[in-house]
Amino acid sequence: MKNLSKRDLLFIGLMLFSLFFGAGNLIFPPFMAQAAGEKTWIAMSAFFITAVGFPVLGVIAVAKSGGLTNLAKRVNPVFASIFTVLIYLSIGPGLGIPRAGSLPFEMAVAPYLPESMSIKISLFIYTFLFFTVAYWLSLSPNKLVDRMGKVLTPTLLLLIIVIVVGSFIKPLGEYGAATNGYEISPFFKGFLDGYLTMDTIAALNFGIVIALAIKSKGINDEKTIVSLSIRAGLIAGGLLSVIYALLAHLGAASGGKFGLTENGAQTLTNVTNYIFGKPGAVLLALIFTLACLTTSVGLITSCSQYFSTLTKKISYKNWVRILTVSSMLLANMGLTKILSISVPVLNAIYPIAIMLIVLSMLDFIFKEDHLIYSLTILFTGIVSIIDALGQVGIKIGFITKSITFLPLYNEGLAWIIPAITGIIIGLCIKFAKEFLKENKIFSEKISD
Repeated sequence: MKNLSKRDLLFIGLMLFSLFFGAGNLIFPPFMAQAAGEKTWIAMSAFFITAVGFPVLGVIAVAKSGGLTNLAKRVNPVFASIFTVLIYLSIGPGLGIPRAGSLPFEMAVAPYLPESMSIKISLFIYTFLFFTVAYWLSLSPNKLVDRMGKVLTPTLLLLIIVIVVGSFIKPLGEYGAATNGYEISPFFKGFLDGYLTMDTIAALNFGIVIALAIKSKGINDEKTIVSLSIRAGLIAGGLLSVIYALLAHLGAASGGKFGLTENGAQTLTNVTNYIFGKPGAVLLALIFTLACLTTSVGLITSCSQYFSTLTKKISYKNWVRILTVSSMLLANMGLTKILSISVPVLNAIYPIAIMLIVLSMLDFIFKEDHLIYSLTILFTGIVSIIDALGQVGIKIGFITKSITFLPLYNEGLAWIIPAITGIIIGLCIKFAKEFLKENKIFSEKISD
């Protein structure tokens, strides 16, 4: 049976890392750490759970179940269809890809444009060039390992290492005091900050890309593909953890030296300007662009692969064209509008995605029990969706008010107790059915 060499497995792991590591992953750790200050590592311990742990488990869950649709069908076929499409739309053309296209421009290019230049025209030119390259890379998914794992990702990592090494040569100083709620509950805030990377949702999409990358190396045995997907996920997760820790250190030290900024891009700008002067702006622009480009390619590829399975009338390449053009147009809405939509959408979907992954990891206990999956996702979804609607001003009378009494509501985790309740009720019913079934069989044997 053919297997991957360690070298090829490493490059696939690097490719998966690059799919995960977009501009959001670049800016959120330092932005969080500058506010967390002396509590940075408490916050980061929770951030690792939602920004590294669950994404890696998501890749494993999708690989073991043979795809997101198969995993979601354990809840309900109708849920599987709606949830899968919603996941691909939100992480893809509806939110994730446009955000990746506009973020590097607004964070690392726009601040340095001459006042005479139109921001809108400049954004259009930038996104046109950005998505042209993304389109070209996405047309050949079987070449992603060579182009991303061997070239783009090492380049991105090298640029980040340059900043980190520079910070040791020219130290920023001590960490600042914890602020903005991190002084009270750094762990819970770090947990929620991990949502913003969108990687747990993205992981449910990237299973397709990783499987294709492994198959492109001549491996077709399903068990081997699952095993290699898991190992690639662990490589990517380990690398994410290291990079996040380094970025958090930069952010915490920056907060102590420069104070708080409005976003993580400004935090990194302060760091690079302090260490490298004006050339630091060019370095940061390259890092942002590469990080967003690799993520966009992964999202366009995975979404196009999925949507091409829904209808034979539109081919994979045509889906690439559709998603690239639509994402470019939406990216020109501007980052502020995109981010204003992203937070409530993520708060609604993320808990459902997390619990679907948790159920999959514990399936050796649940045995794909329909009731356990259904009740858990139902209870989780009701609370997360109502909470997300309330955040955008849509309140459903006493129902919206009632969830404010749930434990951990103030921490943004009101869905956890309902999720656990769904699992417990489902298990009780499952064990009760098994008990009654065994007693019935026992009674029949006695009567005979």
